[in-house]
Amino acid sequence: MTTESLPGGRRPIDRVLADGFADDLPTLSFDELRERRHLAEQEEVDLSFARRLLQGRLDLLRSEQQQREHPADAPVEGERTDAELARDLSLALADAPRADHGLGRHMTTDPTRVGEHRRAAEQAVDDVRASDPSALSDSGIVGAIEQLGALEQQISDTRHQVQAVMDLMSTEVARRYREGEARVEDVLTAE
Repeated sequence: MTTESLPGGRRPIDRVLADGFADDLPTLSFDELRERRHLAEQEEVDLSFARRLLQGRLDLLRSEQQQREHPADAPVEGERTDAELARDLSLALADAPRADHGLGRHMTTDPTRVGEHRRAAEQAVDDVRASDPSALSDSGIVGAIEQLGALEQQISDTRHQVQAVMDLMSTEVARRYREGEARVEDVLTAE
């Protein structure tokens, strides 16, 4: 299963990343431009959701790996309260300080479509063998991290391509407003 676009494909991601989808934007009607931008935005949201699913599973696997490498820091099995388990899970899933901050885009829609990329992520995180990282061997954890990391990178790369399409479309929308070709009042009455 692929999370990348396929030339000639019919999935939304195939359309958004197809040659010509973001070409000749000034010639499109404003409704068509907004429809395409919305399609791209929905794909970005769905890709972001799928990516976050994978990142959560990777965080859990890396936490288990870290505990094995530093057993003195690991909680003692069977001696934790529910509150301690919740705390440990929270720590494993917490976002650490990052130097590679994303674009900080404001999302105006929720994930809705179960596209190929999202199904691939959900299948990867639903893998029963990876559901209990403590049951995996050291090499099993390494393999799971590599597999999920590769899928997360593929989704991230596709997401960046979609963001580039959205940027082109947003620039054209902004140009039309700036130059008076579109007005907020017209958009509000059309909805």
